[in-house]
Amino acid sequence: MIGTARTTAAITIVNGLPTGFGCALGVALPVRARVVLEPAPAGQEPSLRFSRGAATPVVRETLRLAIDRYAAGGPWNADLHLRSEIPPARGLKSSSAVATAVALATARAAGREPPDLEIARLAAGAARTSGISATGAFDDAIAGLRSGFCLANNRTDELVRHGPVDPRWRVSLLVPGGRHLPSPEWKRAFERRAADSTRAVDAALEGRWWEAMAINSELVEEVVGYAYATLRADLASRGALGSGVSGLGPAFAAISEPPHEAEVLGAMPKERGTVRALSVATEADREDRS
Repeated sequence: MIGTARTTAAITIVNGLPTGFGCALGVALPVRARVVLEPAPAGQEPSLRFSRGAATPVVRETLRLAIDRYAAGGPWNADLHLRSEIPPARGLKSSSAVATAVALATARAAGREPPDLEIARLAAGAARTSGISATGAFDDAIAGLRSGFCLANNRTDELVRHGPVDPRWRVSLLVPGGRHLPSPEWKRAFERRAADSTRAVDAALEGRWWEAMAINSELVEEVVGYAYATLRADLASRGALGSGVSGLGPAFAAISEPPHEAEVLGAMPKERGTVRALSVATEADREDRS
């Protein structure tokens, strides 16, 4: 039995560490997963096989949970092949995207097509159990499966608000070379700023996405130590709708309408990292093309 799935990266509108409420927006950087399930021969222990570099704790835990939930009648041997275009540990939700792709491909291998909220909850549970995420990052998981702004309560794994996007919007992405520390190591520092983050959450609840993004970025820059304030102001003057640190960084994203993309993209400081031009994710970016 074979199942394939394709999910995407996401950028942060509101970081979920301070209050548990997080908001993310999917962008067109894909992850592709292919899972093959075969009955394990009688008397043999089931085996799990992974493509090179794929056997991370969150992938192992996601595959285990997905087999238990969707593939009754085992035991099964599982063969997982994973391809990701998302730079890891840069704040672009690579772990959430990988987990949702693995979970959905496993479900499809078993002949199931669960709703996106169910897949996102399974991925968030795997992220918590494996210790990769302090919150589970349910907001990031659902943003990698569903187009638009996804505001979620990461403590209850509930989608609080979903806002549409213009599919023509463009994302200018700056990806510096450094990596961030795992979110559990930042949890206490961010929780001390919960009152400040509530302003960003309130803005997102009211659909003031760009205000929420600005408030959140100011907070993350102060806590982690990034210097993006001047860049944010410059990009706004060039037509960016909103910009800010994604996740715990160091990635930085700016969203613009097509007439302003060239100027916004050109203002990104290429000496600070790789600069990429992307689109916001649409349903076509999650279509199974394997």
